[in-house]
Parts: sequence; C-alpha cells; structure tokens
Amino acid sequence: MSGVRAGRYTVISEEPFVVFLIGMRVNKLLKPGKWLPVARAMPRMLKELHADASTGFLGATGFTYWRGGGLMQYWRSFEELENYARAKGGTHVSAWAEFTRNVGDDGTVGIWHETYPVDPGSYECIYGNMPPFGLGGAMPVVPAKGAYANARERMRARGSDMNAHTK
Repeated sequence: MSGVRAGRYTVISEEPFVVFLIGMRVNKLLKPGKWLPVARAMPRMLKELHADASTGFLGATGFTYWRGGGLMQYWRSFEELENYARAKGGTHVSAWAEFTRNVGDDGTVGIWHETYPVDPGSYECIYGNMPPFGLGGAMPVVPAKGAYANARERMRARGSDMNAHTK
C-alpha cells in the first residue's frame, strides 16, 4: 500500500486548468517498426516535462486499452500546452516530425487527443484510499469532509468558499 492516502480526498482549485487526453492506437499489429517509435515518444516527452516546471505541465496518469494507450494530462493553461507542443527544439516537435515522416496517413498507427479547459467549480473528484492519481496526483488534495463530503457540494466549491475545507 505504498503511497496510499487513507480516507477520502478531493481537489479544490481556485484556478482554471486544462485536461488533455492523448493516445495512440495500433491499427496494424504486425508492423511494430511503425508503432513502437510512436509508443516510445511519450516517455521522452514526459521526462522533458517533469524536468521543467515552467512548462505549465501539472502531471499525468497513464492508461491502456485494446490496441493502445494514452495519458490523462493536466496543464495550467491551454496556452502553456500549446507552447510546449510548438517549442522549436523540443521533444514534441521532433516526435511529431518523426510520426509524419514514418507513418503519415498510411493507417498503421492512429493518434488522438482531446483538450478540455476546466473552470473552478465546474468539476468534481473523489479519491478514497488511493495513491496520488489523476487530478489528485497533479494538484494538491484536501480531505473530502464537511462542506466537501458529497459531490454536489464539491461542484459548488468556488471563490471564498474554497477555504471552507479548513474549518
């Protein structure tokens, strides 16, 4: 149970943030020369992101599904996410160029992403007896009790009510 936080926790953020889902799908399993380089690109980008707090990257949680995998990433803003994606000399730019050159539109590997800006009070989360995970691994957590004991109250959390969890 290493790293497990006993009890119930939630995230209450006074600032907007961005949820960025990104992943790949192996369309042709017998073409590992095409999809392995794509799969290996993300760990390089994560290493780069973890090494530089100024990027606006807050954290990520990985997941797998049949024929693919992905990440739930959390960013301070869309602008910072976009700046990272377009940074000349950065890992993403070179990985994108490699994908375009080696895979392009040949159909062997699918890639996807979805971007969701999130305003304070427009999300809700709960973690019970969990290690840092998802948004709770990317941002500070507070005990989910008192005014934050149920989902409806967590959805209402905003503005000056943000400090109610300390009462």
